[in-house]
Amino acid sequence: MKGMNEFFEEAGKVKIIPVIVFHGTEEVVPVMDALKAGGLKIAEITFRTECAQEALKMAAEKYPDFWVGAGTVLNETQAREAIGSGAKFIVGPGFSESVCKVCQEQKIPYLPGCVTPTEIMQALACGLSVVKFFPANIYGGLKAIRALSAAFPKVKFIPTGGVNAENMEEYLAFDKILAVGGSWMMQGKAEDILRNTKECMEKAGKIR
Repeated sequence: MKGMNEFFEEAGKVKIIPVIVFHGTEEVVPVMDALKAGGLKIAEITFRTECAQEALKMAAEKYPDFWVGAGTVLNETQAREAIGSGAKFIVGPGFSESVCKVCQEQKIPYLPGCVTPTEIMQALACGLSVVKFFPANIYGGLKAIRALSAAFPKVKFIPTGGVNAENMEEYLAFDKILAVGGSWMMQGKAEDILRNTKECMEKAGKIR
């Protein structure tokens, strides 16, 4: 459980979880170097491209000081493959009880996508208190999170989907939001990612 607490502490400290889609393993080093130079040590690598597992394994091996996780994990098989490749946390677009069990068995943080009271109650029943709110812009954004927080005061949210450089500060100003996730800072080449990451870290720094 110590690892889980450390992950949430780091996420709450940096306030940003970048979502990365790798299309080739040659992208791993320049992208990870850019994130590191920009001040981040968390990376969610989506598990939906052909090279995703290999890219995740490479990132986990080359950057042991990073919290490298797998995103878009849909089932138990993917969860085990990701953890076996070095994933230190697992993110899903929705809630999966089987994925949750694997993560708890391996003592790995699990961030399921939960946007309804029923889904949040399922997560709570499994011992989770931090959930991904995805896609945030489609399911009511900050207004919805505020309403859900009234019913679930112990839950922390990580909104993803529609969060960007323009609205991230508004989201982070609400104390029930642990961090924000997204791919907006991952656009462009390595130098663009570095610049975007630094700008986002500066904005997040005003909230800390």
